[in-house]
Amino acid sequence: MNTLAANTTSTIIPSLRYRDAHAAIEWLCRAFGFEKHAVHAEGDVVHHAQLVFGNGMIMLGSVANRSAWGGHIAQPDEIGGRETQCPCVIVADCEAHYAHAKAAGAVIVDELEHKDYGGSGYSCRDPEGHLWWFGSYDPWKAGN
Repeated sequence: MNTLAANTTSTIIPSLRYRDAHAAIEWLCRAFGFEKHAVHAEGDVVHHAQLVFGNGMIMLGSVANRSAWGGHIAQPDEIGGRETQCPCVIVADCEAHYAHAKAAGAVIVDELEHKDYGGSGYSCRDPEGHLWWFGSYDPWKAGN
């Protein structure tokens, strides 16, 4: 094990920013199956939130929280709908997750398909345009 890594559940945690972070939190929980772990807010501004999915986590906050760190991040609609990174989430049943997310209004970017390297996967956008990938391929399992 790398001695620079912390001995914790998840050492890499994607972080996103939303214009309406409260609505994003509710949508991400309803559409993708995340659960609230912590939400620190004052009125309409979410300073910091943690959502969990299995032993994974994302962090998010409001665009209106004008921190120096937040100034380094652009919203997808500010850069032509493009992203420079994308959270990849391993799900137990990719077909069921796909159907659930699509029914909740996720905009499907890449349809659900079987991958040559194993498992199935699809990509979609949330209501503020962030790109997500969900799939059944588990790189931690032996033989992958």
